Amino acid sequence: MATVLSRALKLPGKKSPDLGEYDPLTQADSDESEDDLVLNLQKNGGVKNGKSTLEEVLDPDSEVEVEVTKQRLSESVPDGYPAEATGSLEQKATSSLMPYLRTAVFLLTMVISMILVLVCAFLIPCPPRDLHNTWNRNLGQEAGGVLFPLELSDVNGDGLPDILLSFTALMNASVLGVSRPSVTVMALSGMNGSTLWSSHIPEETRSVQCKGLILTAPAEPVCLVTGTSKFLSLLHASSGKTIWTLNPAHLPSGTLAAPAVMLPDLDGDKVGDLVVLAIGETQPDLCFILVSGKTGNPLGGPVKYSINGEGKLIGPQAHITSRGAIYILFGFGNVQAVALRDLFAQARNRDSFPPVLQREEPEWEKRRSVNLSELIDIYSGGVEFLQMVTASDTNCSDLLITTKHSLTLLRGEDLEPRWNLELQDIHSQPAPGYFNADQTLDFMVQAQSNNNVKKMLVVDGKSGLPVWSYDLPCHMQESDALSVMTLERKSVFLFWADEMQPALQNLEPGPRNKRPGLHHLYLLHPTFPTILLDLTNVTDTVTASAIGINDLQKDAFYITVTTSPTSENQPGLLLVSKLSLRWAMLTQSRMVPLMETTPKISRGEVRRFLSRLKFIDFPHKF
Repeated sequence: MATVLSRALKLPGKKSPDLGEYDPLTQADSDESEDDLVLNLQKNGGVKNGKSTLEEVLDPDSEVEVEVTKQRLSESVPDGYPAEATGSLEQKATSSLMPYLRTAVFLLTMVISMILVLVCAFLIPCPPRDLHNTWNRNLGQEAGGVLFPLELSDVNGDGLPDILLSFTALMNASVLGVSRPSVTVMALSGMNGSTLWSSHIPEETRSVQCKGLILTAPAEPVCLVTGTSKFLSLLHASSGKTIWTLNPAHLPSGTLAAPAVMLPDLDGDKVGDLVVLAIGETQPDLCFILVSGKTGNPLGGPVKYSINGEGKLIGPQAHITSRGAIYILFGFGNVQAVALRDLFAQARNRDSFPPVLQREEPEWEKRRSVNLSELIDIYSGGVEFLQMVTASDTNCSDLLITTKHSLTLLRGEDLEPRWNLELQDIHSQPAPGYFNADQTLDFMVQAQSNNNVKKMLVVDGKSGLPVWSYDLPCHMQESDALSVMTLERKSVFLFWADEMQPALQNLEPGPRNKRPGLHHLYLLHPTFPTILLDLTNVTDTVTASAIGINDLQKDAFYITVTTSPTSENQPGLLLVSKLSLRWAMLTQSRMVPLMETTPKISRGEVRRFLSRLKFIDFPHKF
């Protein structure tokens, strides 16, 4: 009993040899041993073979010592092992929660992504796709009038060029029950041919211009309509509503002779201005009028000239030289030029000029007449067409001049000829495009070979020599050739002709019957110069055509305006048609070999090549 009591009463520390003595200096050693005991207890799980580790270390016969030791251990854990034990427990608890946190974050991310996809799919509109490879739109009976080149411009903001045209149709009068002519300017959707807007105007239309017009502040899409007499009006491209109309009183003794010409800002209102050419009752009398693009009011008085010349009206067109000087080119059967600064000085009756008119071109100025006339002679003799052509070696456009019997390219810097090509009976405007790989614009020319046969030529823009030619049967004379650029910087040329001659049809397998009065649209690609693709055919007369670009799908479409054959004293029907070039090439085109080739070009090879074609819009100056 005394032994048990002495064991229960002994203090922690190291015993001295004498019973009942206590050495406080050994307290730390005792505490460390007790800590090791606790750690061993935790590591071994507390119980082993039915007994705890603590019971194995202590004397199993001493219940009092066990109780005292347990009490001491419970008191020593918070004091000697708080940070390590607590951190271990917190780390285990955090580690057990990490998989749940990762799963929650992943699910939350998936939910947010799905919500964003749904928002993009249903709330944000996708760009419209042109699913109409072809369509036809009947505009009713036409009553003649002037049919100008088609204007293609995106007026409804869907990314696809729309068609703007003007025509004179017969409208039924409500009271008398008779038909009367009515002039309409109309915008048709390039997507499906539906009417976007239409507007009636008081006279026949000479042109509708929409591309490159900056005539409002802030800038917005607009269209400029020029009539054949005294009508000049600016319209909103999206609605056809009038912005301003030129007062006819400003043209007291003349009529508008040509479409208006865009100019830089001359009056300082940060909006581009215009110049129009009006002719009097006699041809030599003409005048220029500067018009504000913002208000439609004249910028000063008319500037009159008396010129000599016979033939077709040329221009007016604006030409900017390499030094930035601006000249207006015009003429009757010839080409003359007048400096815009001279027109501005006479119209405003002052010698001060805006910054854009401060420059002159010495090479042009030295061509003035001996009497220092304001008119500069450029070219004389039977001019039919004048085109501005982008030059590859300078920032100044060259001048392509077409007469009935020749084609001449003048340098825009000094008006010296680059080359001249003699041809016979050129009857349409050349179509610029890239046939060679020298990045210089070439030209497709249509010339009359003999009766009902026309010669198609491609003229090299660098040398002026023909690089491709072929004679085709054609009864439809008034049809211009067109070109469209591909992503490989080569052009595809399109033109109308009759069905090929029987001698050439023998190269195509299978019998073919020649059908008179059928006009075919042919396509020429420079990679296959010995093959034409017959895309489509019509029996009506083609009066106008144009090519638009679908930038989203890298496709091109061909717009045709035709008039049906008319019976006696009955007007024909006016029809507008659209044809997707890629769809036509791959689904309904017919190969027309022009000569035998070795090895023979297969249709599969041509089809694989055409399927990779991508069309782009390239702004030419012509």
